[in-house]
Formats: sequence, structure tokens, C-alpha cells
Amino acid sequence: MGRKFFGTDGVRGKANQYPMTAEMALRIGAAVGRHFRNDGQNNHRVVIGKDTRLSGYMFENALTAGLTSTGMNVLLLGPVPTPAVGLLTTSMRADLGVMISASHNPAEDNGIKFFGPDGFKLSDEDELDIERLIEEGVEPSHAENIGRAKRIDDGLFRYIERVKSSVPNAVPLQGMKVVIDCANGAGYRAAPEALWELGAEVIPVGVSPNGRNINLACGSTYTKTAAEAVVAHGADVGISLDGDADRVMIIDENGKVADGDQIMALLAERWAAQDRLEGGALVATVMSNLGLERFLEGKGLRLERTAVGDRYVVEAMRKGGYNLGGEQSGHIVMTDHATTGDGLMAGLQFLAAMAETNLPASELAHRFETVPQMLKNVRYGIGQAPLETQDVKAAIADAENVLSGKGRLLIRKSGTEPLVRVMAECEDAVLLEKTVDSVVNAVQAAL
Repeated sequence: MGRKFFGTDGVRGKANQYPMTAEMALRIGAAVGRHFRNDGQNNHRVVIGKDTRLSGYMFENALTAGLTSTGMNVLLLGPVPTPAVGLLTTSMRADLGVMISASHNPAEDNGIKFFGPDGFKLSDEDELDIERLIEEGVEPSHAENIGRAKRIDDGLFRYIERVKSSVPNAVPLQGMKVVIDCANGAGYRAAPEALWELGAEVIPVGVSPNGRNINLACGSTYTKTAAEAVVAHGADVGISLDGDADRVMIIDENGKVADGDQIMALLAERWAAQDRLEGGALVATVMSNLGLERFLEGKGLRLERTAVGDRYVVEAMRKGGYNLGGEQSGHIVMTDHATTGDGLMAGLQFLAAMAETNLPASELAHRFETVPQMLKNVRYGIGQAPLETQDVKAAIADAENVLSGKGRLLIRKSGTEPLVRVMAECEDAVLLEKTVDSVVNAVQAAL
């Protein structure tokens, strides 16, 4: 059974357009409230965090109304990183965590992510039942059982302490000059504060959110701003987060960017040497570069691949007993410390590696040579299904035949935006571009 509202990471879309309307948020709140409060008791809690988008106020109020209408008690955290919601869901003994964010998307988008009582994102089964309740409607609680709402003022500082605890006390960051780009998003307070408390000299970027500038010419999807700041200030390293601070890119002292694959390679190598890498494997998605897989094999380690989406990475990690995973896009999941991707925590792990090895960022951030990889996106409209047309299927089959034995091809619909993503890897750069363009052109023609 396919999901109607949920993508790879909750519900997402343009604010004030279906399905991201206040009315839908109220219905979603009521549905998820009924799903988790199904015993009639009034001791159920839900924590709600948000990023800095203007529409966050609207969705926070609508979700609160829906949740309290079913008897859930709501604890409002205000602007906090997504991993803080996973953490506080468990530490506050809540039944549910909600994060209002569209992550790396533009300010006009928004989304709703959910965490279960264990702090991990919901299963497909949970989401399907919530979708059923959204469509069927929910009977509200009796007046005497309506839930309450309360502001929690110290949630951010609880999160900062947890992040700091992931770095050993013996690791000194004093004297390290760090650019931190918070994308004018949810990490704009937590990230600079944590770095400063750990002793680093902090150069903050993207820490002036106004509701409309999240991810705008800054953050992990626009690393140019942080890279320029690193070079201009003579910084040792840059840490670039996305809008809800669950992704990270690292910038070395020369302004060169390292993506999630390179960060995971460093951590896997170090953890294996320290006998900390559970199962001798790293979990990553089908998007991760073939160079990462070859690097790990050279170290006697394995790469376990999953479908795209950090929730699928985490599911595979939990099932296989692994403790390190992530995505090329910068989600780094370390289940010894957190239940979901945490950009700031991953950045601190990189700083710890610099401090412990006394090596510059440029020597740590580029662990392997990447196989040439090309990714192109094609946007489609509501109701369009270009991948279902015979011409596109034929173009994909032809491209797969061309790359057979020379590389690989991956075609998929984005789970967070109306995009068809066409990705290929091949040592022959000319063949790579020609193959990707052949599929892209077929998809565009179908539209």
C-alpha cells in the first residue's frame, strides 16, 4: 500500500498549499494524537519543536489544537534542531515528538516530522495508520479530557549538554578557529553556543533568522558562504548545517568541501581503529559514492546500502546492530549518541579528530578519491508520473545497458520534493554525462 501524505521524511510541501495547510496540520495533529493516545488516559505527552520558518507559528498552533483535541498534553520547545526533538522525546518520557521543518528546502516550504517514544522516526506501519486516521477523521475527546499545552524553556540547553557530552573531556578545542554556518535555521543558537563552551574560537554565519531567509545563500546546500568565511578569517575548519541542523558539510582550511561520504569514511576508519565500529560496517544509501565502498573494502570494512532517506539508514542500523551510518547529503547517524542525524554532533566528531591527530582539516576531510558522479533533477507537476511512460522506461533500460560493467545508474522520485532524480557513476566522464542527459531528456519530453 502506497503512502498518500508521508514522503521519506514526514509530510512536506509549500506552506498554505495542500497538504501543508493549517487545516491539514490540525487533522494530522488529531490523527497522530489518536494513534498514540488510544487508551483514554490523560497522561500522554508530545513535544513539538520547529525551525525558523515564518509558517512555523501557524503549524505549531494548528498541530497543538489537533493534538490537545484528542487529549494529548503538548510541550512546546520553540526553535530547536531536529535531533533535539528525538532526544527530548525520550528524556521527557513523551509518547511522541514532532518537528516542524522542511529541512534544506526554501523558506516557503514546510514539513512535519514525527518521532516515536523511543526517539526514532516512525515506522511505515505507524505512518499508514496515521494516514488512515487523517482520511477517516477522528472523534475528539470529551471536554473534560482535552489536553494542555506548556512552553518548555530549557530544552535547547538540555540538547547542548548532550551534544557536548559526545566529545571526550580530554579533547581540547581551545585555539581552534571554527566557522559555523547555521543556515539561519534551527541551530542558530545551539551550534555557536556548544562550540564556544567547548573552547573553540567561533565565527558564526547564518545566525540571523527572520522567518524568510532559512537556507538562503547559506547552509549545507550552499557551502560557498561558509567556504569564503573560512578563507577570509583564516579559520581551521568550517561546519555548515542545514535548516534543521540534522545535516552537515565540512569545509577544510582551503575552502574545499567534504560531503557526508567523506565524513563517514573518516569516522568509520577511526572507529574501526578504536574497536568502536559495531559489526565492522557502515550503513549508507544507494546514493553514496562507489569510492566510499572501495575505501571501506580496503580497510576490511563493509558498506551496507539502503534506500534513500535517513530513516531507512536508521532502520537498517537498528536491525543489524550497527552504530554508524548516514547519507552523502550530510545526515550522519551515530546511535551511540543520538537517534537521528545530527549535523552539529558530527561536526564535533570531526573537530575531535583534528584535535587528537593534530592534523589539518584538509588531511582528514578527503579520505578517498570519488568515482565521477552526476546528479540531475527534473521537476514535475501535481498528478504527473513521468517514470511510468514507455519512452522513459526505454531510455532508462538503454542507459543501464550502456553503463553495464562500467558504472551504475539510479533513477528515483524525491521523497521531499516533486523531483525526479537521475544519478549515475562512471569512470568515463564523457559517457557519464551522455548517459545522464539521455534519461533527463526523456523525462523532460514526457512532461
